[in-house]
Amino acid sequence: MNKMILAVPLAALALSACVTINIYFPAAAAEKAADRIIEEVWQLPHGGKPAKPDTPPAKDNK
Repeated sequence: MNKMILAVPLAALALSACVTINIYFPAAAAEKAADRIIEEVWQLPHGGKPAKPDTPPAKDNK
């Protein structure tokens, strides 16, 4: 009988540990959030314009 008293809470604990929660984010919302973060990171003081790179970006030849 004493083993049963310990087994029930342990079984409940084991079953509750097997729960997985999946969270899916809509792609559009994730992209907007990423754009907003990038804008905050690249924000320039006093409304200045970004400097033009010395070399143009490489073209992707696929």
